[in-house]
Amino acid sequence: MAEAGTVEPRRAEEADVPILADALARAFMEDPVAQWACPFDAFRPAVLQRVFATRLRQLVSHHEIWTSSRLASAAVWAPPERWKTTARDDIALAMAMARQPRLLPRLPRTMRGLLRIQGIHPVEPVHWYLAILGTDPDFQGQGLASEMMRPVLDECDRDGVGAYLESSNERNLDFYGRHGFRTVQEVQLPHGPMVWLMWRDPRL
Repeated sequence: MAEAGTVEPRRAEEADVPILADALARAFMEDPVAQWACPFDAFRPAVLQRVFATRLRQLVSHHEIWTSSRLASAAVWAPPERWKTTARDDIALAMAMARQPRLLPRLPRTMRGLLRIQGIHPVEPVHWYLAILGTDPDFQGQGLASEMMRPVLDECDRDGVGAYLESSNERNLDFYGRHGFRTVQEVQLPHGPMVWLMWRDPRL
């Protein structure tokens, strides 16, 4: 299912959130952290859709969610000094997971792990934060993820500003490496998988 060459990224709008959340849920179905947070295959699509919809709505007002013409791929960025979630954000994300009762016993551990990752997030130097990057499996292999990252990475290079992300899948490290990111720390989630913290210096 090709995008027929129409890969010029555009900023997502509030109306795009449901479709993008569905695409990201499909993209992350086999993700190690997603499986750790929700080990039940039958429930994971709905849980991920709610979590991504919640996070997208939290960030869409920054106008830095970049997507493709068919809403098949998205790079979800937080601008410099706007990356930290609030207590209200964290509660909303927890509630998105808590709507599945079978996740309630796991929820404290899941939130503790995710908040630990945020606690390690560097405060300085000033940087852009790539909160989410994903492409619907039906559209993968077309270079969409690279194109969705491009507008902000180009801005980073123009302005001399760094970029930061957390990779939840070791298979993606080489991909991010080709875009200038390097692993700066590895963090083990509680009774769960590894997460790779990655930094990119601007290409001047």
